[in-house]
Amino acid sequence: MDAQMGAPGFWDNNERAQKHIGKLNALKRAVLPVVAFQKKADDVGVMLELVESATAAERETYEKELMATVAALLTELDQIEIASFLTGQFDKNNAILSLQAGAGGTESNDWADLMFRMYSRWAERRGFTMELQDVQVGDQAGISKATILIKGEFAYGYVKAERGVHRLVRISPFDANKRRHTSFCAVDVVAEITDEIVIDIPEDEIRVDVYRSSGKGGQGVNTTDSAVRLTHIPTGVVVVCQNERSQIKNKAAAMNVLKARLYEKRQDEQRAEMDKFYGEKGEIGFGAQIRSYVLQPYQMVKDLRTGISTSDTQGVLDGDLDRFINAWLRAGCPRHRNKDIQMEE
Repeated sequence: MDAQMGAPGFWDNNERAQKHIGKLNALKRAVLPVVAFQKKADDVGVMLELVESATAAERETYEKELMATVAALLTELDQIEIASFLTGQFDKNNAILSLQAGAGGTESNDWADLMFRMYSRWAERRGFTMELQDVQVGDQAGISKATILIKGEFAYGYVKAERGVHRLVRISPFDANKRRHTSFCAVDVVAEITDEIVIDIPEDEIRVDVYRSSGKGGQGVNTTDSAVRLTHIPTGVVVVCQNERSQIKNKAAAMNVLKARLYEKRQDEQRAEMDKFYGEKGEIGFGAQIRSYVLQPYQMVKDLRTGISTSDTQGVLDGDLDRFINAWLRAGCPRHRNKDIQMEE
């Protein structure tokens, strides 16, 4: 593929050339770290020979260097292994993440706002970018709903691990009596559909409503009917976009989200596991949560699917989610589910 870039006429079709370069770069990001790791592993073999042939005076120094190198390689190997799990059809795509506050009024709205901040920090750590497509502000504080586009390679592959209900236990800052409250927030994640997937939606199946944007906005945002709400009549799926000043741009963005959600819904229907991936998650309340964030009477965040937990609650709320995401990816990998069988073989 590198050689093809130097061929005559490669740049005659710019769109085709850009797709070629994008595919090549993706392959390099997948292959080159493994090649580099193999070379480092070979170097460890040489270091081990030096330790074995060293004098007693030299051996301690060589052993310390060897152990430090191996520790660094284990960290690097962990990253390569996690990346190898992202083999789903849409894992490389951008992700559309939706937050929905559960019952509980102001307390739940504030929890949804905290989760929005948490995912913003996580995306920043990962080098992803975020675009807020729609937000409904709570009556007194926080947010009741939000839709966010997370852009970056493998964004969907990672963030799909967050799909489900998240539970918070804390002393409510909105309770004058300082009582402990439990709040819930549901997270839904679908992959942004690229042009390679064709989703035809007849115009007579879509109801388009336009209205003035709400919430914070600059000049012109709140003075024109720029916000767009699309309703897919057969399924009842509703998508709202109001982050752009242009009604046309908002409608295009909303249509992309609608296509992604309808495609995911159709896929789930084919798998006969609709509740697992999209749509009705049941009540956003007790018994449905995938992760608990307890700030009172003790400090702990625990993922109920994998059993992974940490007392660093502030770190998690600041975006340190990789331990939970990586554990979920490992738990869903056939190689890890059948590890004992493979070891016997």
